Amino acid sequence: MRASQNQLIRPGGRRRVLAAGLLAVALAFTSACTDGDGKSSSWHGGGETPAPKAAATISEPAADAKDVPASTGITFTTKDAVETAVELKDAAGKVVEGDMAKDGKSWLPAGALAYGTSYTATVTATGDDGRPATATSTFTTMAKPGKQVRVSSFLGDNQVVGVGMPLIVKFSRSIPEDYRDDVQRRMTVTSTPAQEGIWHWVSPTEIRYRPKEFWKPNSTVSYRVQAGGLPMGAGWYGRADLSVDIKIGASLIMTVDNKTKRMTVTRNGAVIKTIPVSLGKKSTPSSSGTMVVIEKLRKTVFDTFEELGPEEGYRTKIDFAQRLTWGGEFIHAAPWSEGQQGTTNVSHGCVNVSMANGDWLFRNTQIGDPITVKGTERKLQNGNGWTDWNMSWDEYVKGSALPYEPPADPDTTTPTPDATVTPSATPTA
Repeated sequence: MRASQNQLIRPGGRRRVLAAGLLAVALAFTSACTDGDGKSSSWHGGGETPAPKAAATISEPAADAKDVPASTGITFTTKDAVETAVELKDAAGKVVEGDMAKDGKSWLPAGALAYGTSYTATVTATGDDGRPATATSTFTTMAKPGKQVRVSSFLGDNQVVGVGMPLIVKFSRSIPEDYRDDVQRRMTVTSTPAQEGIWHWVSPTEIRYRPKEFWKPNSTVSYRVQAGGLPMGAGWYGRADLSVDIKIGASLIMTVDNKTKRMTVTRNGAVIKTIPVSLGKKSTPSSSGTMVVIEKLRKTVFDTFEELGPEEGYRTKIDFAQRLTWGGEFIHAAPWSEGQQGTTNVSHGCVNVSMANGDWLFRNTQIGDPITVKGTERKLQNGNGWTDWNMSWDEYVKGSALPYEPPADPDTTTPTPDATVTPSATPTA
């Protein structure tokens, strides 16, 4: 019996439907196991997500650390990272501002952390595969210490000083030698334009900074001591951070030659005045060396009876006095020696000038202006005044607790114009 058309179609139709169904299932499985470019997917048998190529580890502060100094930075290591980011948050989720160290191995908060507070640090390292790897550390800072060291600056904000002015920072307590490198790491100087320079420990309680050459005229200089919460030995900690912004004025340099008995004054490299002087007589010679103006006294009284005794001592009113040494050497007006100025040394070690020249110098100089005296019988003793420039650069570098590293990327920012002196209170932290 001959089959009908419908009977012939249905069996074949079933086979075709079944085949299509199998094909769809096969395609479905194929789609599940590969992505568009044929690479293995991360699910349904394609394997786990590849681990990030980079890695990060926080070494300090350790996770769950307690009594961490408020000065702490975040120290970490990374592997195969092309980009690294550090984030620090307090327990409320507030982000703490800070900066990465130049070596890329640590991060320092912009200021001291709060005492007795919990923080979480997160370091994220990203490799060239674009996959980030993170490390976290939650720690708690110490309670406020009872023994704190004050940090103070001789200069105040917005002061204008001479090109020989050292930056002077003092501590209210001696800093042990094995802590000075840590303190110095927290001391930064930024100048515009950039200039080489280094910190030099004058004593356990005082550190100074000078550039390799005199400051460039009209520079702006900012220096900072991040001392807040910083361990300083024997259970003492820095009380607070300190920041100071100053300006450098014109380059006014004085040079005194004992041979000619003349002072030559230059401003920004050009000679603007030559002044006859009388220096110290042979029994009380002036010091040869480079000094800077430490203080200026319009009127004062020199009283040397206690130092020199009743026979040699004297008490004299002085005009236009500018201190150069702690031992009592000044530039000052000496009307009584105007007849000898330019020819004969008759002073007790000071640089004597006329009343008119004393007035002129007083009006044109500022704290930090350098003066070099040449050719006298006595050499300037280092430490007798701000004698930072009386040392060679190599000698000065030896006073640093850290090895000197010349700047690799000088700043070319345009210097600021001249400004007038604006005295301010001595900053103290």
